[in-house]
Amino acid sequence: MDIRAGAGSPATIRKYAEELVALAPDVIVGTGTTPITLLLEATHIVPIVFAIVVDPMGAGIINKLSRPGGNATGFMMFDYSLSGKWVELLKQVAPNVTQVAVLRDTSSSAGVGQFAVIQAFAPSLGLEVSTINVVDAREIDRAVTAFAREPNGGLIVTANPSTVVHRQLIIALAARHKLPAVYFDRAPVAEGGLMSYGADLVAQFRQTAGYVDRILRGEKPADLSVQAPNKYELVINLKTARAMGLAIPPAVLARADEVIE
Repeated sequence: MDIRAGAGSPATIRKYAEELVALAPDVIVGTGTTPITLLLEATHIVPIVFAIVVDPMGAGIINKLSRPGGNATGFMMFDYSLSGKWVELLKQVAPNVTQVAVLRDTSSSAGVGQFAVIQAFAPSLGLEVSTINVVDAREIDRAVTAFAREPNGGLIVTANPSTVVHRQLIIALAARHKLPAVYFDRAPVAEGGLMSYGADLVAQFRQTAGYVDRILRGEKPADLSVQAPNKYELVINLKTARAMGLAIPPAVLARADEVIE
């Protein structure tokens, strides 16, 4: 059985979680922090395998990466150190950028953790960091437009449900104001964003299926370590780069796993 992020409000997801648990499945597969958290409120018995969770320890889903200790295990979306790579890529592709606005969600531990790494890494590249708290469409529009009035700006779009929900607006604002932006996932780049660096999510789901198989064969989630991705992908949209007047350095293009023309 499968429960995913984006299924609705927390109340709706909680209802789905309770209905799934009531069916007494052998295993539940879920994605995203909120669904997994609500599933764990509904059961401490049914095994749960998760994918695309940014900070399972910070969210209280597990106690320890090597031995989760409860009825849930799975795969993290990325290691926090990845956030520093977003800063590096932005500076390489848009060397004139001196100010970076980080779009984040302060309500999640993941949003706080990602920003902490970015904030620590940016000064070494001569970048000044500010934040845009992703609340709703109107606030995102207002904050990005205000930030764009200052010269030499760029955006880093961190991993959280709110930036996924509002990604088309963020992409449109970045294009309108010619703000180079780095995203955590390839989906916004396929829709017109400039570039992304993040985990191969298809590979994560393959790994999730492997854990489900092991649990059905008798292993316990408490004994299966939570794993970070072992493969990351750089995706670049050259059409967007040209529209912004950016020449992607050959060395960066050579490292790209996918180039969208």
